[in-house]
Amino acid sequence: MAVTTSAPSAIRFPLGPMLIIGLLFFIFGFVTWLNGPLITFVKLAFQVSDVVAFLVPAAFYLSYFFLALPASVVLRRTGMKKGMALGLFVMAVGATMFGQFVVVRVFPGALTGLFVIGAGLALLQTASNPYISILGPIDSAAQRIAFMGICNKFAGFLAPFLFGALVLHGLDNFEQKVNAAPSLQARDALLNQFAAQVHVPYLVMAGLLVLLAIWVARSSLPEIKPSGANREDDIDHGGGSLLTFPHLWLGVLCLFLYMGVEVMAGDAIGTYGAGFHLPLSITRFFTSATLFTMLLGYACGLLVTPRVVSQQRYLAMSAVLGMLLVAGAYMTTGYISVGFVAALGFANAMMWPAIFPLAIKGLGRHTEAGSAWLIMGIAGGAVIPQLFVHMKEHIDFQLAFALLMAPCYLYILYYGLYGHKAGQGNHK
Repeated sequence: MAVTTSAPSAIRFPLGPMLIIGLLFFIFGFVTWLNGPLITFVKLAFQVSDVVAFLVPAAFYLSYFFLALPASVVLRRTGMKKGMALGLFVMAVGATMFGQFVVVRVFPGALTGLFVIGAGLALLQTASNPYISILGPIDSAAQRIAFMGICNKFAGFLAPFLFGALVLHGLDNFEQKVNAAPSLQARDALLNQFAAQVHVPYLVMAGLLVLLAIWVARSSLPEIKPSGANREDDIDHGGGSLLTFPHLWLGVLCLFLYMGVEVMAGDAIGTYGAGFHLPLSITRFFTSATLFTMLLGYACGLLVTPRVVSQQRYLAMSAVLGMLLVAGAYMTTGYISVGFVAALGFANAMMWPAIFPLAIKGLGRHTEAGSAWLIMGIAGGAVIPQLFVHMKEHIDFQLAFALLMAPCYLYILYYGLYGHKAGQGNHK
């Protein structure tokens, strides 16, 4: 039987749970940040346009929107620990489906596999994010989530390199071979051979996810009840409904917009670079460049929050930096412009670690449901990149990028300065 504990007892022995959750965040990062190179992969393997290829992040991130609330219901029955294990099992099923459907080049099936992977991650994230937030004092949660972010983004940094080595090597020559194929049958044979390269890596991933799920289920990870660990006497006394917490709803919108700018900087950067006619052999590594700057951002955040700067103040500063970098990207071209986009990773790094604990602060018995709504906000990673690929069909891609990104950072600035405090005095 799992041991149920509250935050104070968890604080005395945080290392073991933090290492386990850190490993889970590593898995999040590796799977999530494969979407960037997967956009390039499906564009080639299925010979589709940018708009269709961007259905990869859309299918992945929309699963959070549809399944986060059901995930919170599941978590009430299973508890956070068993819920995390179940999420890993669901991800394994999705990875197997994706690998199988890609081999036979059935694009809707491949998208379904990505949706199932996202469903498992929705369950996993709905449990793990509030778990690490309330494992200690809520005011220092950004520091703990920053540590998780380092695990997440380090995996994301590695993912494009590993995927590139196994699947995306020799892209320029491959395109030439496909275009020079003497017949439709020869062309299909080349595409089938290219698509098949993803099969074994995804089957291996599925197997590792199953083993990890079994390990988590049998681990000594303590069970934390959010209702006992995330209360403040001046905010929540167990009454009311989620509708009485405006700082949560403003946080949901903030996280929606944040996920949009994060995916634009990380997954869409390859397409952004292709707008300058940069070679595929180079653009496939741009996601790793963004993840590298995010790692630097997390390291900086760990050093200064909350000792030097509060998590809400750091959020506001990051939003200002994001707006400046967007302006820099718009006013330059080529590799310099791409460099500004990659540097957005530094600005984005501490946003999730700040937004999530600020939004769930004081929710008490509503923590699981509030967390689920926040996880639904991850759908911003599906919506905003889709807007980008549609807009760039009609206006300059740099202008489309700036028009989408600048308002998002402006709202994040508002939440860091004022939005996170909205209505909290109503619960005294």
